[in-house]
Amino acid sequence: MKDSTFSTEIPQLLQALMELIEAHRAAFRQERTYRRAVGLVFGELFSFARHTVTQGLLALGLTDGDWSAWYRLFSRERFDEERLASCLIAETLAHVPETELYVIATDGVQVPRSSGKIPGASWLKAPRTPVFRKGIHRAQRFLHGAWLTPLAEGFARAIPLRFLPAFTEKAVPSVASPCREWQAGLQFVAWVRGQLDQLARASQEILLVADGSYDVLDFWRGLPERTIAAIRCAKNRVLYELPGSYAGLGRPASYGERAPTPGEWPSQRQGWSQIIVKVRGRQQKMRYRLLGPYLREGNPDRPLFLLVVGGQTWWADKSHTRRKVRKPAFYLISARQAENGHWQLPLSIEIILTWLWQRWEVEVAHREMKSGFGVGQKQCWTPRSAIVSVQWSVWVYAVLLLAGYRAWGLLGGPPTLARWWPGAKRWSLTTLWRGYRSALWGSPDFRAIWTGTGDNWLKKEAWLAGLHNAVHAAARI
Repeated sequence: MKDSTFSTEIPQLLQALMELIEAHRAAFRQERTYRRAVGLVFGELFSFARHTVTQGLLALGLTDGDWSAWYRLFSRERFDEERLASCLIAETLAHVPETELYVIATDGVQVPRSSGKIPGASWLKAPRTPVFRKGIHRAQRFLHGAWLTPLAEGFARAIPLRFLPAFTEKAVPSVASPCREWQAGLQFVAWVRGQLDQLARASQEILLVADGSYDVLDFWRGLPERTIAAIRCAKNRVLYELPGSYAGLGRPASYGERAPTPGEWPSQRQGWSQIIVKVRGRQQKMRYRLLGPYLREGNPDRPLFLLVVGGQTWWADKSHTRRKVRKPAFYLISARQAENGHWQLPLSIEIILTWLWQRWEVEVAHREMKSGFGVGQKQCWTPRSAIVSVQWSVWVYAVLLLAGYRAWGLLGGPPTLARWWPGAKRWSLTTLWRGYRSALWGSPDFRAIWTGTGDNWLKKEAWLAGLHNAVHAAARI
């Protein structure tokens, strides 16, 4: 008779998920803490309302038990967030050969809070208010450091590696020290460089793409070695030519002649180049100018190239009634010194432009995490749990996303069930959730029609343990 609590046929998506969760076992101090963490991961999948701890426990059938031990997972030091991130970045290396770039992106993100007493909360600019009337709201500010997956037909995904607190000085005191966004970003870049060095990837170069918040002198000065940065800059940035050869007495000049500001180049008609870059399955024609190397005012020791991307105008509909305009963009890129002493661009212009387009995937991840995955909804208000609960939700999102990437790739998701829509080329977070739920509902203890109200956590725990053992047995074959 076939055992009803566990099936030997493991869906590929579930197998990838369990293998990833097991790879993070070292970050948990005790076995029972690890088991509770596994339970909460599955509770996130079946939380159809808000993604609070209690909703996850209700999804697991824990209606009558004591919930305090589950909350202590966040209020006490039950797991190490940095260790979780170290395990996660080690798992991403399976998808990036040592000879290729390891591409990361940084961006600030706000987690809205409704109370003025939550540790780390402060008044910040509300991103959902109109440009002509900016508003404020209470929120926690974090630094989102993400890994960008290798491209597939112009598609990529941003998988979060770390969510570092970047609270303001006026924020409610917490266990995290106040810092600026770029300081947290520099900490993240240095951490990634250190992790790659420890994982025998010292020769692998890092490409960082970021917005204008990181075009700060101390950020450029603190960039670790073997790290290439492509950062957006302001149109009035002061730049200088390289100084000429020294042929006199006194101190050598630090700068050459002053160069035009980035905002002066779009009006020039001559000197533009064109390139076609594949972005999200489409051929995107771009105009650009590569200038330099220049020296940024205040930083004469690090030459930079200036990349000017021309603006675009196009019709958004076939009737030519809605016109869209994309303004010119300006980027500063790290320069590399060749053997002959000249400075050159470290990567081809096609690679740089392609990854600058993919930085938008970080914004897509923000929308999915906050609007779809409920990051910041857990009711944890202690100085530690107010931070760790957010980092925990981001880690769960990253693990679920990476498991889907391992099982399906970027474009190999399940076919759509709708007859009137062929489906998108790249699977969405909703498709991923549907895949997990369909795989789990195939077992009796996670079936959608189960309506019991008692505590059946022991049965679920036995099922998860059986799945874990079967995954290990399959890996040894």
